[in-house]
Amino acid sequence: MFDKPPIAQTIRPPGVLPSHMPIFIQEFLKHPLQIGSIIPSSRFLERRIVAAAGIASANVVVELGPGTGGTTRAILRAMPRHAWLLSVEINPHFHALLSRIKDDRLIAHLGSAGELREIVARYALDAPDAIISGIPFSTMSRSEGAQILEAVASLLAPNGRFVAYQVSGRVASLCEDFLGPGRITTELLNIPPMRVFQWEKPAA
Repeated sequence: MFDKPPIAQTIRPPGVLPSHMPIFIQEFLKHPLQIGSIIPSSRFLERRIVAAAGIASANVVVELGPGTGGTTRAILRAMPRHAWLLSVEINPHFHALLSRIKDDRLIAHLGSAGELREIVARYALDAPDAIISGIPFSTMSRSEGAQILEAVASLLAPNGRFVAYQVSGRVASLCEDFLGPGRITTELLNIPPMRVFQWEKPAA
């Protein structure tokens, strides 16, 4: 991996509605199958995701479907200073917003989660300690979802964690073939209430 330059971190004040809310809603209406919710994640959901993924001790984190970057910023706030965050976003407007985050630990990539193996290899990153997904598995075909989850399971480091925050429970049945049964919690302080699915890859 390449050397890391000094950090200039952008922090979003907690409890403040993001100024990009109109963009988020507009893009949801244009691409409802790509975006999991019409409202960005609440700070309560962001905290739950960060805790479930063990971000505080991660060296490499991959985020699928970061949207306008609320969860991305929460991950960056919790990450160690030496860590890397690779965010993969398919929507060009959301990617443009992510690219404005001034944190040298962030790699903002415009592309599809279906190419996850190639994207991780492109940046010569070590095996991720955590992969976080906000992409809606309920709106894609089972084969497409299974392809992404197979890549997630194979790329994760031993004891690495996969966390998916979803309205639908479809990801649980798709992921069981690759990582076994997962843990489920629900964040009620979010619109809509969101289920958080968590898996840990066996060490062996």
